[in-house]
Amino acid sequence: MTTATIPDLPVELASPKKPAPFSLARRTMITPILLSLLLLAIAVLTVMTGSKPFNQAMIDVFVRVTLVVGLYIFIGNSGVLSFGHIGFTCLGAYAAAWLTINPIMKKSALPGLPQWLLDTRLPYWESAILAALFAGVVALIFGKVLMRLSGIAASIATFAVLAMINTVYSNWEDVTGATSSVVGIPIVRTIWPYVAAAVIAVFIAWAHAISRSGLALRAARDEPTAAAASGVDIPRERLVAFTISGVVMGLGGALMAHSIGVVTPDTFYLGLTFITLSMLVVGGMSSLSGAVIGVVLLSALIQALRMLEAGVPVGATTFALPKGLQEIALGVIMIVILALRPAGLIGNREITLFRRSRNK
Repeated sequence: MTTATIPDLPVELASPKKPAPFSLARRTMITPILLSLLLLAIAVLTVMTGSKPFNQAMIDVFVRVTLVVGLYIFIGNSGVLSFGHIGFTCLGAYAAAWLTINPIMKKSALPGLPQWLLDTRLPYWESAILAALFAGVVALIFGKVLMRLSGIAASIATFAVLAMINTVYSNWEDVTGATSSVVGIPIVRTIWPYVAAAVIAVFIAWAHAISRSGLALRAARDEPTAAAASGVDIPRERLVAFTISGVVMGLGGALMAHSIGVVTPDTFYLGLTFITLSMLVVGGMSSLSGAVIGVVLLSALIQALRMLEAGVPVGATTFALPKGLQEIALGVIMIVILALRPAGLIGNREITLFRRSRNK
């Protein structure tokens, strides 16, 4: 297995004689297929172990894959760092809770919901789809304003969106329970829905990346002046990616709610923002393969640190690391990666089975 650089995007855009999306699809489809096979292999290994704690740990991995791939769709293609996408995860999680909790529990715990929503109870997969669409609509509304900004201004504005969502959900007691935990969400223990969501997210990200919109956005990321002069509507292309990214983040939030069975606003705030961004940066912000591999590698590290923090018997004594070392280790790894490999472990390359000849 080798890696190959992404195609020369401006050339693909400028070539009117061949259908760039179809030619790109044929040449790059192996990447999402290989990533999906990797995720399926992890799932099969998890099922074979038969360990419930390991099963839950792997469910967390697949949820993170969905979230980090959602981040990649916008950050990787636009080059604009967003601190606000976990806000859409929060929207998706609460929407899934509203749609799946027993109506009797909703009427007592969340009396401010509309009557039709109080009476609604859907299967988890239907609620996940609706939650993803809800998050996407909100992303579209915010993106109409935010995507006209660039650079640090856009990044700060996205953080403002995250703070706004967190503040509203932390104080809207009759609808979100404020800072109290919303319980009663049906818990899905089987790993396959989470695998399916991660694979779907990977293919959505790939399809957007090879689309004309994705190619135009990456051209604008690398050469904004040339792209604008060539007729690329940069705010519109960013808005497309922002909305699609919001949909995927909402899907991840819904599945996260069903994996733990309880949601609070602080679950979807700075902690989750830091972890998901760390995984994207370590793997490679400009690479779909980097997004997935960054999650797998850092999740393995996080799980190992959790075991060490809980204590590992060594002879007659128990060896345990200090609490909070997990966050410190992630910070150190990010600093080292950024110092040695600023583009991440994978950089802007994608996993493939062969190297594409440049002499064709």
